Amino acid sequence: MNLHEYQAKRLFLDHAIPVPPGMVATNVTEAVTAAHELAGPIWVVKAQVHAGGRGKAGGVRLCRSAEEVGRAAEAMLGQRLVTKQTGALGLPVNQVYIESGSAIERELYLSLLLNRDRGRIAFVASAAGGMDIEEVAAHQPEKILRVDIDPAAGLQSYQCRHIAFGLGLAGNQVAQFEGIARSLYDLYLECDLGLVEINPLIVTKDGGLVALDAKINVEANALFRQPALVQLRDPSQEDPMERAASVHDLNYVSLEGDIACMVNGAGLAMATMDLIKLHGGAPANFLDVGGTANAERVTEAFRLILSNKRARAVLVNIFGGIVRCDVIAEGIIQAVKQAGVTVPVIARLEGTNADRARKILKASGLAITPAKDLADAATKAVRLAGRGARR
Repeated sequence: MNLHEYQAKRLFLDHAIPVPPGMVATNVTEAVTAAHELAGPIWVVKAQVHAGGRGKAGGVRLCRSAEEVGRAAEAMLGQRLVTKQTGALGLPVNQVYIESGSAIERELYLSLLLNRDRGRIAFVASAAGGMDIEEVAAHQPEKILRVDIDPAAGLQSYQCRHIAFGLGLAGNQVAQFEGIARSLYDLYLECDLGLVEINPLIVTKDGGLVALDAKINVEANALFRQPALVQLRDPSQEDPMERAASVHDLNYVSLEGDIACMVNGAGLAMATMDLIKLHGGAPANFLDVGGTANAERVTEAFRLILSNKRARAVLVNIFGGIVRCDVIAEGIIQAVKQAGVTVPVIARLEGTNADRARKILKASGLAITPAKDLADAATKAVRLAGRGARR
């Protein structure tokens, strides 16, 4: 679960991490009032969306008067901001964050995330802050610093100094950096975070360190332990179908194609999408119904993928292990009848009770196209999707 910048900065303040003074606004009047209450002579108006690259997309503007702040807020609020991370539709801007301008000497990058290869939390830092860190890592990997934290020992002072010196900090800045690093580490653990990122962490003209931006992702599997953070969730920033899928414990990701997929198992789902692409098609979604799916869950999955108006065919690919193929077949029939399916449905069922499942589908009298294997299923899905009418 992602947080907005203004929400993340409130958590920063709670953990004594320095940030510029700022106020959130939902309309132009609030934005202008915020500008009058915050110190000038320069203010920054930031669109609040769950995506990076806002500055390059016009979602961050420098203003030199309260009136200019109002105009900037008016231009952003109620619009959809399109960045390289949002897709073509962009994300709605329902709030803007008004912040006092900062005197910037240097920009640094700092993040804290899980190093899955080593099973340890890692600090990642770079002196090339304010830039796309992916580009820095790809073209200037020597500028990336990383330390992995032993969970038994915790963050050590020598690790903080190693990063601080690598960032070119000196004197009192080293102690400031260690304070920020320790606070970030505590925040990461206390709030069950998956990622906390500051880009940029600035060195001000007077030598101080300030978090100019803040990005926080909360680990979805730990939300039951974080009721206060759950209250900060902004559904408007989430894909509606992905949000609906989470209610039924379905793993769903929207894609841009027109062949809807329903598969059990993440690996099999990835292979299914690969085969669709290999045969000239494009998947409309990733959907893993899990290994314990029942007829009701399959029905909900069907309703979900059919709510995508781009879908011109549905490919069901099930390998029965824990979940029986005949149960899936009953769910498919139930879903096709209840949802009023008008696009081709291709079904490949293998594993436990697969023969029985195929008989159930055949006896249903419904227009469900059987497939003998995955390649056959993908080929038929691509062919039938080309004939299907866009809804």
